[in-house]
Amino acid sequence: MIKLLVKKQLTEIFRSYFYDAKKNKARSRASTIGFIVLFVLLMAGLLGGMFTWLSLSLCGDFAAMQLGWLYFDLLGGLGILLGAFGSVFNTYAGLYLAKDNDLLLSLPIPVRAMMASRLLGVYLMGLMYSVVVTLPAVIVYWAVASHSLAAILGGVIMILTVSVIVLILSCVLGWAVAKISLKLKHKSFVTVLASLVFIAAYYFFYFKASQMLQTLVANAMVYGEAIRGKAYAIYLFGRAWEGDPIAVLAAVAVTAILLALTWYVLSRSFLHIATASGSVGKVKYREKAAKMRAIPQAMFRKELSRFTASPNYMLNCGLGIFLIPVGGVLFLIKGAWLRDFAATELGWNAEFLTLIAAGALCVMASMVDVAAPSVSLEGRSLWLVQSLPILPWEALLAKLRLQICLTGVPLAFTGVCAILALRPGIPGAAILLLLPQAFSVLMAAFGLLMDLKRPNLHWTNEIAPIKQNLSVMVVLFGGWALSVALMVAGWLLQDLVSPGITAWLCLAVLAAASAALLRWLKTKGTRIFAAL
Repeated sequence: MIKLLVKKQLTEIFRSYFYDAKKNKARSRASTIGFIVLFVLLMAGLLGGMFTWLSLSLCGDFAAMQLGWLYFDLLGGLGILLGAFGSVFNTYAGLYLAKDNDLLLSLPIPVRAMMASRLLGVYLMGLMYSVVVTLPAVIVYWAVASHSLAAILGGVIMILTVSVIVLILSCVLGWAVAKISLKLKHKSFVTVLASLVFIAAYYFFYFKASQMLQTLVANAMVYGEAIRGKAYAIYLFGRAWEGDPIAVLAAVAVTAILLALTWYVLSRSFLHIATASGSVGKVKYREKAAKMRAIPQAMFRKELSRFTASPNYMLNCGLGIFLIPVGGVLFLIKGAWLRDFAATELGWNAEFLTLIAAGALCVMASMVDVAAPSVSLEGRSLWLVQSLPILPWEALLAKLRLQICLTGVPLAFTGVCAILALRPGIPGAAILLLLPQAFSVLMAAFGLLMDLKRPNLHWTNEIAPIKQNLSVMVVLFGGWALSVALMVAGWLLQDLVSPGITAWLCLAVLAAASAALLRWLKTKGTRIFAAL
């Protein structure tokens, strides 16, 4: 029974390798094998290679200073961190709030067997992520520092111990995520906010990692003595990897006790969380008149509600909405430095710097492609929009207006920030305000055109039209290419005309292209939409 349930868990986790949600059918055997091979190359080749390089760069220095235990503290901690992060959301979705909990609980399956199978699924996922770090660390240590029998046994035992620690942390963090999720009312915005915080933290530590490692190696003796004197448990954790028998027994014993405690707590609370439906606030009915809205307003609210209801939609197609204001703040902070650097180091005049700044705004604006999957996201419910007593153009116009508004407001803010920082004069200020706006209109129309040409209305998961959509990819990379082309045009034509004139010419071209695309959408586009 447990073997069958574990197989079901793993099939659900790797479902996308066997089933094509975009085409709503099973993948071919060759396609499945290709995806599995790609996944193995990504995990073992890319991540494994990265941590192998990190292990090689650290092990020799730490071993020479007789601080192998500190080396293992660092790499073991990274393994725990990566494993817990990689499996915590699988724990949340697969252990506590799985969609098939009610179905499985209605079958003659013991709750303990159900729990054990789900925990094994979480364990295997955590092991897969943690071993990418811990196995290269151990192998490098055996090759560089010591390959004694004690070191080999200690390394093998601690790889398994770390995987169990990852399981325990995943269960605790997954429980916390599940409890919080049941209390949330606006889950979409909280999910987006949490994702943005994680992305910011990731890039902060990514750019600081090299400096932190250099500081750690340079002061390894000082940190080692501090840890050994004030955090002896961390010292024992590192010594266990080196094969110290007392440290190994202590690590295994503590981990076993924590695992037993985790099982005990889960066995007492699993049914309560698995069958919980979340807190529902009491709503008192108050009679009030319904507000009648004009067709443009009603359709715009419909598109906005669809956008804000999906974290995947907001994160993948609206990330630029959050990045554009960040760019404005950076303009204000680094404005003086940017003017001096452009003038003294690069030899740019004010007009060319203004054109480059406008191009940078266009790059950020191209990361908003809300209109590109908007038709496909209607899916099999497209007939509802088509059956409304409205013109097809009014439905398409609402999709256009959503992207233009979501992009235009932050672009206006960042444009004002750029004007205050760069002081380009009245013509330059007009370019910083108008050129990105014209670009955003063009990209919205182009994205909608691409989706009308290549709609995917038969998806079973919204990720298919949002991320696995050729139209979205073409619009995204096409926007980047067009933004770079605007800046390159200013560079190539600076001997013929001034960058300011080039900017106005680019604005005229963007406006004309936008008008042509809008005309196509209003004529041929509406006929295509009505016939879908």
